[in-house]
Order: sequence, then C-alpha cells, then structure tokens
Amino acid sequence: MDLETFTPGSGRLEPRAALRSDAPALDLNGTWRFRLSPTADVPADFADPGYDDSSWDDLPVPAHWVLHGHGAPAYTNVRYPIPVDPPHVPNENPTGDHRRVFDLPDGWTGGRLRFEGSDSFTRVWLNGHELGFSTGSRLPVEYDAGPHLRPGRNVLAVRVHQWSAATYLEDQDMWWLPGIFRDVTLTRSSADVFVHAAYQDGRGRLSFDGSGTLSVPELGVTGLRPGEEVTLDVEPWTAETPRLYDAELTLPEETVRLRVGFRTISIEDGVLLANGRPLLLKGVNRHEFHPEHGRAVPYETMREDVLLMKRHNVNAVRTSHYPPHPAFLDLCDELGLWVIDECDLETHGFGEVGWRGNPTDDPRYADALLDRMRRMVERDKNHPSVIMWSLGNEAGVGRNLAVMADWTRERDPSRPLHYEGDRSCAHTDVYSRMYATHAEVEAIGRGEEDPLDDAELDARRRRMPFLQCEYAHAMGNGPGGLAEYQELFERYPRLAGGFVWEWIDHGLVHPELGYAYGGDYGEPLHDGNFVIDGLVFPDRTPSPGLLDLKKVFEPVRFAFGDGFVRVVNGHGFADLSHLEFVATVTVEGATVAEHRLEVPAAGGECKLPDLTGGPDGERWLTVRAVLAGDLPWAPAGHEVAWGQTRLAGPATPSRGPAGPAFVRDGGELTAGGCAFDAATGRLTRLFGLDVEGPRLDLWRAPTDNDRYGGLEGRWRALGLHRLTHRVDDVATGDGLTVRTRVAPAATDLGMWATYRWTFDGGLRLELDIEPDGEWPDPIPAIGVTMSLPGDAVERVTWFGQGPGEAYQDTGLATRIGRWSATVEELQIPYVMPQENGRRAGVRWADLGAFRVSGEPEYGLSVRRWSTDELAEARHLPDLVPGERVHLHLDLAQQGIGTATCGPGPLPVYDLMARPATLRLRFDPS
Repeated sequence: MDLETFTPGSGRLEPRAALRSDAPALDLNGTWRFRLSPTADVPADFADPGYDDSSWDDLPVPAHWVLHGHGAPAYTNVRYPIPVDPPHVPNENPTGDHRRVFDLPDGWTGGRLRFEGSDSFTRVWLNGHELGFSTGSRLPVEYDAGPHLRPGRNVLAVRVHQWSAATYLEDQDMWWLPGIFRDVTLTRSSADVFVHAAYQDGRGRLSFDGSGTLSVPELGVTGLRPGEEVTLDVEPWTAETPRLYDAELTLPEETVRLRVGFRTISIEDGVLLANGRPLLLKGVNRHEFHPEHGRAVPYETMREDVLLMKRHNVNAVRTSHYPPHPAFLDLCDELGLWVIDECDLETHGFGEVGWRGNPTDDPRYADALLDRMRRMVERDKNHPSVIMWSLGNEAGVGRNLAVMADWTRERDPSRPLHYEGDRSCAHTDVYSRMYATHAEVEAIGRGEEDPLDDAELDARRRRMPFLQCEYAHAMGNGPGGLAEYQELFERYPRLAGGFVWEWIDHGLVHPELGYAYGGDYGEPLHDGNFVIDGLVFPDRTPSPGLLDLKKVFEPVRFAFGDGFVRVVNGHGFADLSHLEFVATVTVEGATVAEHRLEVPAAGGECKLPDLTGGPDGERWLTVRAVLAGDLPWAPAGHEVAWGQTRLAGPATPSRGPAGPAFVRDGGELTAGGCAFDAATGRLTRLFGLDVEGPRLDLWRAPTDNDRYGGLEGRWRALGLHRLTHRVDDVATGDGLTVRTRVAPAATDLGMWATYRWTFDGGLRLELDIEPDGEWPDPIPAIGVTMSLPGDAVERVTWFGQGPGEAYQDTGLATRIGRWSATVEELQIPYVMPQENGRRAGVRWADLGAFRVSGEPEYGLSVRRWSTDELAEARHLPDLVPGERVHLHLDLAQQGIGTATCGPGPLPVYDLMARPATLRLRFDPS
C-alpha cells in the first residue's frame, strides 16, 4: 500500500521559499469536520463533495487530534512505538479524515494548496479529485489546485495516517502527535527567489536568483535583475545587531516583500567566523511545543520564545530536530538569533537493533532524505539568521548523507553543513558532538582529541571548528557545570560554543496530574519524564537553569580592583553604548548607596566613587549593566549582566553573657524557653515552640541527575534514605553534649555525630561529624533536619545567596542580598518533583518564630512536606502540605551535574564523606 512506499510524495509542486506576497490568499485554518478510524483501510468516499459528514466531530486546524479527545499522546525518546520493520507499519494505524468546505471569491482563478506541516502521511482531495500525497511532517508541500477549483462552494478532503514508511525517518525524542498541525492556505502566489546578501570588508554584495526585479529603496537599489550583483555601503546583520533592509521583488502577477540581512559565514584556520569575526554560539535547542497545543504553536508563543531567549543572553538556536514554523525564523531575523536549521530526519531507534536497516544507509530511502533536505533549504534560504544547514540528528551513518550534503553544497555554498551522528565528519564543515565531558572539550579545543583511523579524515576534522550541538542536559534540577563549559568555549578559538538541551519541558496540561509526561496516558512503551528536560517550565516560566545560563552567557564581565572596576565587553559585534552601569552598595543586604558609572563604549577600567560610610556589617558592591533605552526585545532598565564583590566582612557577632546551665526539670533539660529530652538529648522545644530535631541527615530527594546517573541506586543500596540514630552519651556541664552514631542498616559504615549545645540568650549548636569506615561514593548531603508546627512559618527572610536556589555547581544567577519569600514561593515547581529550593550561603534566616544564624553560613530549605514525601511524589499534585514544616540546614549537598544525559558533577563538586563541623545559632525573633 502507498503508506509503505519509499517515495516521499506524488502530485506535489516544486519546493520554493516561504515568502510574503500580495497575491490573493485564503486562510483555510479554522474548524474542520473530523473522523478518526483505528486502521488505514477505510473507504475514501468522504472525499466526494456530496458526502454527508454531519455525524462527524469538529476539530480545529491546525491541531493534533490526540489533544482533542481522539486517541491519546505517547512519548518515546529513542525507541519506535511500532516494530522496526521498514517500510512496513502495523494494521493498527490511527487515520484521521478531515473535511473543510470553503467558498471561492468571485473572479478567483488558479492557485496552490499549501500545507505547512502534517504528521505523518497526508493524502489530499479537492472537490473529489485526488491532488496527491506527501510525507515529511514538518516541511511544507504545495499542490496545484487551479484545475479543480469551482466558483462558490469547494470541498477540501485530507486523510492523515499516523504511521507510514516515513515514520522511520521521524524518531525525534518528542511526543508522537499526528495531525495537520501547521497552517493550510490556498494561495495564488507562485513566486520563488534566492537572495544573496554577503558582507565583506565593510561592504555588502547583493544579487538574487529567480525572476522579476528586486528593489531595496533604503539602499537606492531599483530594478536589479537576476544574476546582476551590486556592491553597497550597508550595516551588517548579526544576532547582536539584526539590521534588516526592506526589499521588494516585482513580478508580473505579484509583489513579494522580503527583509534582507547582509552577512557572511566562513571558516578560517579552524575558527567559525561571521562577517570576518569569531562567532561564539551561546545556544539552546528548541523543539516546537505548547502545553495545550503540542507542536501547533501559536505565533504569540513563538515570539515569546525568542524574547525570552534574548532576555536571557541566548544568541543561537538549533531547530531540533526539524525546521520550525517559518514565522519563527522571521522572528530570529527580526530580533537577532543565529540559527542552525535542521532537517526533519532522525532514525535513532535503529540503534536499538544495531543500526540494521537504517534508512540513512538504505538507497531506497535516498529520494526521501534528499526531498526533506531540498524542501528545508528552499523554504528557508532567504533567512540571514540561518547560518548552517544540519543534515538531521542521530540518524547514524550512511550513503544518503552524501546525497543530501552534495546537493546542499551545490545549491547553497554560502552556509556550512552540520551533522553530529558521523564522527568522521566526512560530509560536514564543522565537528559536532553531544555531551562531551569538560575534559574532552578541552582536548578538542587544544587539537588533542583522539585520532580517527583514517588519517586523511582525521586531518580534515582537525581543521574544523568544534561545537557541542547538545550539552548540559537541562532535566529537572540543573544543569550543573555550565560555567566550566563556557570558560572552555571562551578560552580556545576552535571552540564555537554550543547548544544546551533543551529549551522547554514538554509537559502536556493534564486535569489531574498538572502536567503529563510519558506513561501518563497508559502507553505500553514510553520513556517517562525524559521529555521534561527544558530550561523553561511548560508554561514558559524560566527555571533556575535558565537563570544560571543567562549569567554564564553574559556579554559583559566585571573584574574588581582597589577603587576600580574593569568592564570587559564580551559582545562579538557590538560595543557597550546601549548599556548603563549602576553600582549599588549594600550592608547586610540593605541598600546604603547607589551610583551611576561612566563606562567607555569599548569597556575598560572605571574608577569607583567613595564606597565607605553607613552602618557596620557585611558590605557588598554590585555593578549592573542595564539597557539604556528600549530595544525590540526588552525595555529600558532590563538587566543584561552583573558583577558583585565584597567590600567588608561581616561584623563580629555579638553574644550575650553566658546563660544558666541546663536545668533538669523532670524528663527535660531546659534553658531560656528551650527544652531537650534528658534521655536522648533531642531538642523538643525552641523558645516555646514544639520542634522535632535537629538531627544529622545524609539524604535528599534524588534529582533526575541523581537517578539517571546511578547515584540514587547506590545511595538506596547503601540505605542512606533509612538512617538509624543511636545515642551513646548525654552529658551536661558548660552546656549539653550528645554523642551519637548515625548509620543505615546492613552496613558497617556510619557517621559519628557529636552535638554541643550552649545557651547565652540564644541557643548555639556545634555539630562535629566524623565518618566511620571507608565511604566509596559521594553522599547526598551533610546537614540537619527538624520540623515545626505548620503554622509556625509562613514567610522566610534571609541574608545570603538569592533569590533562587543554589547547589554546589548551580546557583550562578544568585547574588548576596536580603531576600524574602513565603514557604510556597521557596519551592521550585519541577514537573517531576525532586530536591529543590535550597538557598545557599545563608548568613541568617528569620522564620518568623525564630532566627537561625550560621557561623559563618549554611544551606537552607523549608518545605511543608518531608523529604520522603518529596522523593515519592511523581507529579506536583502529589505534594500535599502536612501539619508540620520541615526545615533543612546543611553544610553542603552533592553537586547536580548533567548525568541524565552527559557527565555527572565535576569531581570538585562531589560531596565525599569527611570530617566536618556545622555551627548554627538559634535566637528568638
């Protein structure tokens, strides 16, 4: 049957550029009639214009039918949800029939039916006449509608099959979502044009292929003909300075409007260049996703994505793993993002069977792969933002890559080619890897990577720039290690940067679960929450990971000296004239002075004003770079970068005179409103408040990185989630000393923990911790936990790092200050609940009922559920506030890393069992 054909389509017109034309067009989006069948073997009588579809349902187009009550979504990462048996597909093949009735305006003649995207095999009829079929879900296709259009009423019938031979080319780590999910248009435009706008040595060169004449009024260009070239004084296009010139292509039947950007991408001496300057990609991978609409992403959401990226110092996007809606590239042109445009190709599931039968190396699939590459290049060839073509993703190696690469080089030699799946880089112009460790990235930067067996290919690859097309897997809490990657990218010219995986959590809105992930729709085969791996939550709220990335990607850096700050311009193509610089002095987090700094446009050393005066205490200087005026992507005052330095250390803490000794009162030892159990030495009352703890804890709710990286399994095998506590001695004297051993069952490993309590008007704890035995692996945490009555804490005010969470290798976006949040606001709503919300570097925290000070500092978490409840939760609604507030005060936690896909924490961030002392002081508020 046709579904199992290797042919990519029939009846289609030649691919052409996505253009804005004044030719008449009908928008055919809207409400269509819809019927779902469980198999593909359904009569095609619905294509008859007189067919009665009154019993059918309504369905919006664009849409995925599974998100509108017809079937259900399914998620897999690598594995195909159908048997790997190309080109065959199961008989159980959900098939959606769509009908749209529209009226043709008077005098209309000719036209093309254009489908921007339909998943996965689409057959089209117009007024009962079959126009053809097409595959390539995320690529446009056009049919000649003219011969079959009628005055007045017309009937468009479209059949979409979920599974086809083309499914084997579309195994891209995402929800399986069939349907007509992009725009449908009837247009009388037939224009095509390929504008060449290069920039070199300070001047632009303009020419074009096609027909008609081209005009650029702002540049004085009129009537430019195909093949003619003019050299002009122009401003170049870059992601930092996205200068566009309005152009018009005049044809006999229509006028096309374009926006032209002059830029040249080149490679010299192994360095990627834009307009002759080194180009450092500070990128993200972006799937198209909306929590309610799937890949039918509204324009407003696309714009929001680009604005969020710009506001978080992202300068590049890889369109993983298919071309996006064409409007997204318009936005990248307009607002400024470098783009790697990726072909709609991934065959990752063949890796599960040893790459046997991989379409990338199957000559029967050659036409289909070339067809996908052609349609992408032809559609997107006029976008200055597109700086590379990518042959696809995780599709192994094979002869069809050469077919795609050879055609693309001939059609568009101005853009380098990218593909990661072939380590030899035989068909690419850049060396690309995924999830290389920091050590490997440094070796590549130095030109010392492991050699290929083929000496000629090895020498060729060593002359290429290197980029990480995926790194720093942003799943759950994390990613860690961002700063260390960026330092390498900036140190070695060969390293062109990379793209964090990925932009957004693919959580689908669910009435009971909040957001759904793999398995939540009863799929027999799924990959769980691996689809929840973004820098923004499903509603596009920035995660702590995105805030950290903004800090790492800052285009301005600050170095502080005695009486001056050195401002370093890290832009590649712009100076600092669009920024203002504000210096703020704080003491204990309270602002005492603010100054405007005069910073040269090129950057440099800037003398600081007198920063003394004001109260004693821990004094900090923060210098912020903010937009001096409104820009298209952010308003004046938007913070682009910041730096911070301590001017003076903390004031010496004041202590009251030694208080009374602990007094035995029945079964308690008391002092100043505080009470301990006399037998166990456990604190039970704190300034009149009923408390449990604090006691040593080595556990945390595992993160996704802990889980996928294997640490959680080793921690649970050791029993760190079920510690036992043995009291060996309770002694009074100058204070209260409690000696304990803390250990899990079934092992001889443990921790000696000695609590020393004193009272001087406040209650002071010095906890000495000593490992017992040889601990082989990092441990989750070293700290204490305690619980309080649920109404004891509503809001927390603290002096330390904030306002967001921070761990050993994250929290780069946090700065020293005074912050305040409710207990609920302290939680980070990761779609899959896990360890979160830790505030680091806390000097003191006021919890309302009492204050906890560190000597010198500690990590703080406050929750309305226990660690065990957090660890057991699978969705946010599982977390139900209890009758207690749980307080966690730690010395340190294990680093976060990016081991869900990539390396774990760097060794310096591993928390190994070691002697340690935690010093805390509790005072009444």
